[in-house]
Amino acid sequence: MSRRVAVEEAIPVLWVREVAAVLGWYLRLGFGLRWEHRFEPGLPVFAELGRGPLRLFLSEHEGDARPGGLVYLRLADLDAVAEEFGVPVRAEPWGRELELTDPAGNRLRISDPQDDQAV
Repeated sequence: MSRRVAVEEAIPVLWVREVAAVLGWYLRLGFGLRWEHRFEPGLPVFAELGRGPLRLFLSEHEGDARPGGLVYLRLADLDAVAEEFGVPVRAEPWGRELELTDPAGNRLRISDPQDDQAV
């Protein structure tokens, strides 16, 4: 009998006023829309975005998350992201990183995966 191993993960929830208004910004970052749900027409949307194994939830439900959240991501294409968004990559004591702010005011701090051991 084979035993299935559960994968544990944390999925950040970011509040946005309108998922449709920020979706294009996340597409530029390499995320794609996996699914979205609303209980009925006219009610807030809850959506999952994915980029490989990474997932983010975007919620229009005001009680789900506070505006202006911060998520720390490690992405293999840090330099390409910096170029796409026209921001510099900073050298910090713990590694290279940049910071972006989505159209809803949520911050994403992004670093190189190989820098996760630097300190």
